[in-house]
Amino acid sequence: MNVMTLQAPDLRIGALHDLYAAGSTPDTVIAAVYARIAEIGDPGIFIALREQSEVAEEAMALPPFDADAYPLWGVPFAVKDNIDVEGLPTTAACPAFAYEPAEDAFVVARLRAAGALVIGKTNLDQFATGLVGMRSPYAVPFNAVDPEIVPGGSSSGSAVAVAQGIVSFALGTDTAGSGRVPAALNNIVGFKPSLGLLSATGMVPACRTLDTISIFSVGVADGWTALQVASGYDPADAYSRELPAPALDTRETLTVAIPDAASAQFFGDTLQAEAFASATARLMDMGITVEEIDLTPFYDVAQMLYSGAWVAERRAAMEEIMAVEPDVVHPVTRAIVSAADRLTAVDAFRGFYRLADLRRAVQPVLDRYDMLVVPTVPTFYTRADLEADPVEPNSRFGTYTNFVNLLDMCGLAVPTAPRRDGRPGSLTLLAASGRDGLLAALAARIEEDAAIAPGNGLAIPMPLPLPARAQNETVIAAVGAHMSGLPLNGELTRLGARCLGPARTSADYRLYRLPGGGVPKPGLLWVNRGGKAIDIELWALPTAAVGAFMANIPSPLTIGTLTLEDEDLCKGFLVEAAAVEGAEDITAFGGWRGFLASLESAPA
Repeated sequence: MNVMTLQAPDLRIGALHDLYAAGSTPDTVIAAVYARIAEIGDPGIFIALREQSEVAEEAMALPPFDADAYPLWGVPFAVKDNIDVEGLPTTAACPAFAYEPAEDAFVVARLRAAGALVIGKTNLDQFATGLVGMRSPYAVPFNAVDPEIVPGGSSSGSAVAVAQGIVSFALGTDTAGSGRVPAALNNIVGFKPSLGLLSATGMVPACRTLDTISIFSVGVADGWTALQVASGYDPADAYSRELPAPALDTRETLTVAIPDAASAQFFGDTLQAEAFASATARLMDMGITVEEIDLTPFYDVAQMLYSGAWVAERRAAMEEIMAVEPDVVHPVTRAIVSAADRLTAVDAFRGFYRLADLRRAVQPVLDRYDMLVVPTVPTFYTRADLEADPVEPNSRFGTYTNFVNLLDMCGLAVPTAPRRDGRPGSLTLLAASGRDGLLAALAARIEEDAAIAPGNGLAIPMPLPLPARAQNETVIAAVGAHMSGLPLNGELTRLGARCLGPARTSADYRLYRLPGGGVPKPGLLWVNRGGKAIDIELWALPTAAVGAFMANIPSPLTIGTLTLEDEDLCKGFLVEAAAVEGAEDITAFGGWRGFLASLESAPA
């Protein structure tokens, strides 16, 4: 493998579009891409590569440059070789399994319709089973940062292609961390979207109930652009969800959880522990509230992934080739999925019940915090380490990743300042399904704060523009359980709402604790006199979703017009006057969060 000797082409999407706007043509960019492939000289990155002339011809056939209509116009990308691209075989890194797809995968088609250009199909741990990138019958790609370190898997080739400056972004997949571990090891960004946000039509499954296509990019802005284009409901995919298009959640106040010292696992790597401590200290410097938790219940969830039902699900995805030609399957992969042969349907149901119990156990943590922040990997391993032990290092790489899809969370790995030995630092942000925009907004702040050259010395990422209030949004004032981190916040985020931050009403309101069961709720009442300013939280909700949101608001709550402290008006939660008769007046606490804090501090 050649060591980089020339400046990598600047393939940041914003930089490319500036070139195109100035008159450059995409065929010149494609020529630079193929020159970069030759310069890197790593035969393990791509399993199949399109002819340069074919890609250049496709590039020159694009409609006139218009970044608004075609947000990926002239942008080169790569596709993990368990995702279909018309005209290229899909192998899942198993030549005996290969087939010729009749059309692009749903996500690939959306990206190409936005002007993106497929360069080729990338290498992977066979059948997407592995986190090391070493389980392929093809040449193993070299880590872009340090050739001695494993590239990470299963999306090895996709991560390396981005980190080496060959493509602007690349598609991977993620069941157990395959969109996050390779990102950390190669010093780039890895988006693991909410399950069902990206269609799996045209993707060879590993565990169909837990899989998602993932996105690698050098910076948050480029990955976010690709995610917005790629997302969309697909009726042909039974696991596709009608989630709203991802929108940035730019709330100003965040409370995040990190593993405490007793439960954090680094397997003796003190430099990795030190790097994580430094990265979380930077979060506190940025004004983010950081609290420690016991991560043990999450590790208990992670243990479920390679036991019972989910090993059997991996076996189901490979059923035909395991029955006909088991010897063509990589021996480590074969040993993993063969464990399913000893399981029964009873074992599967026991696993489902166990997971339901564990989900219930961790739910209070997920409700309390805006997100979890964990190391992406607990330590590093070399190619020599994997040759000596192909199993244990792989298992350890999944420490902070294996539980995520089992808990229906979204995730985003983002580079941080390097360790003292120069190896890359990385945090992974994790949140409940639908909070992709919350993760992206914080990741962009972390990225800007770190200000490092990602990958193999690539250009510092362009900033992610934070949106101003859009004309097609309605501002809603959340008063109680709909505020960020509280139990009903999902009713807003699932509809694509984004947090605008805290605010206060004018001094014309009183706040009551409403009686009744279920989630505790306050009632905000306008009064002629004797009111006070009440702390609230403003959310921008897509106007088209306002009706759906209001349909779920039970009596005696209503949506009315509130007056804010600065005399602005907005829509928000109010209560019918008759409903507060006999209710507890909690105005003195200044808001619902203040009242909840008083309950927590009250003596038992």
